[in-house]
Amino acid sequence: MWPRIGGLRALALGTPGELRADLNTLVLSGVKTATAGRLGEYAEENEELEHVGERLALVDDQDALVGVVEVTGVEVVRFADVPWDFARSEGEGDRSIEEWRAGHGAYWARLGTPVTDDSQIVCLRFRLVSTEGSVGT
Repeated sequence: MWPRIGGLRALALGTPGELRADLNTLVLSGVKTATAGRLGEYAEENEELEHVGERLALVDDQDALVGVVEVTGVEVVRFADVPWDFARSEGEGDRSIEEWRAGHGAYWARLGTPVTDDSQIVCLRFRLVSTEGSVGT
């Protein structure tokens, strides 16, 4: 299971270190309003998909709260079918859907979980609701 903070599921973006810090900065600045994950991660962690309206605790490497986001959309699609509109909303600087697929494919491969065109990807959209150190409801 993913950690919980104040009753909210944690949203730990990327891998610990520079990548997570960079991704959190993009969220906190309003540039990043989406993230993608492998559907298989949910089963591996015994977690259900997020739902629209759910709030998540954005965390740093020590699972400390850095912000709260509210889920605005959840869609499961094949890796090959992730739309450019979604990829662009991840705010990571990709200039095309091909560049997004190459980067995300390489990322998951480095983690030891390579994806194929048919891999199921959770496309999660969100909005930042708080950058304070309290979760609130």
